[in-house]
Amino acid sequence: MKVLITGSSGFIGKSFANRLKDHDLTLIDIKEGKDCRDFFKTSLEVFDLIIHCAANVGGRKTIDGNPLIVATNMSIDLELFQWAIKTKQKTIVYFSSSAAYPVTLQTHNKSIKMKEEYISFSNLYFPDMTYGWSKLTGEYLSKFAIENGIAVHTFRPFSGYGPGQSLDYPFPSLVKRAIDKEKDFIIWGDGEQVRDFIHVEDILDSVLLAIENNIPGPINLGTGVPTSFTELAIKICNLVSHNPKYIYLKDKPTGVQYRVADISNMQKFYVPKVSLVDGIISMIKEYNG
Repeated sequence: MKVLITGSSGFIGKSFANRLKDHDLTLIDIKEGKDCRDFFKTSLEVFDLIIHCAANVGGRKTIDGNPLIVATNMSIDLELFQWAIKTKQKTIVYFSSSAAYPVTLQTHNKSIKMKEEYISFSNLYFPDMTYGWSKLTGEYLSKFAIENGIAVHTFRPFSGYGPGQSLDYPFPSLVKRAIDKEKDFIIWGDGEQVRDFIHVEDILDSVLLAIENNIPGPINLGTGVPTSFTELAIKICNLVSHNPKYIYLKDKPTGVQYRVADISNMQKFYVPKVSLVDGIISMIKEYNG
């Protein structure tokens, strides 16, 4: 296949590039001096598959601390879909996010697994900061590409992790602190924030299988298993035989309290294979070389 991957130097983009290395790849990333928006302005090439990973994220610190930078994702997605319609592209993988879900359903008082139907453009609630708004907008824009005959597969990944992920994200950061045997083990917030951690290999497998079988979206990508940050830290430290003192920085940005996927739709065609423990071990092996 002829495959275009935007954001190809990022965690998910690079993972797809490695998985699809035997195909005819065009890789675009601003880290390599190539802004995908410039590419969209000039390219007339038609691809069999476009995996659109280009986005400004940078972890919770950027989402909360620099919301206007994150909001540029709306420009990136708009230009993608305009170009796709103009050039009559075939198939697009659009990565939305669990951040698109209403924050009012993810509080201290509610432990609700997010279902795809909780997002409705006829009855909108506030998503998570400008990142959530940008992804919600991207999903809305994708409808116009679909109306123009383009197959758009939309996925809402929850907390993806795996080898090669930036230390801007909590999972690899916790792994590195454990390996470094930090006596005062820092966790942002009160440690009771709950997330649904899905390994990158399960993301790749599920996305490619959904495309192969033309399964419509949006589709949540997760495990459905709730894990607090304290639980995660303890599991990681136990696996490297480290017994630290846990220090909680409650003034740091933490996001919503409870974010876990309802994976009923995902399980109709794919069941996650990588357990949290095996996923942690894969990260430990990476840092240990």
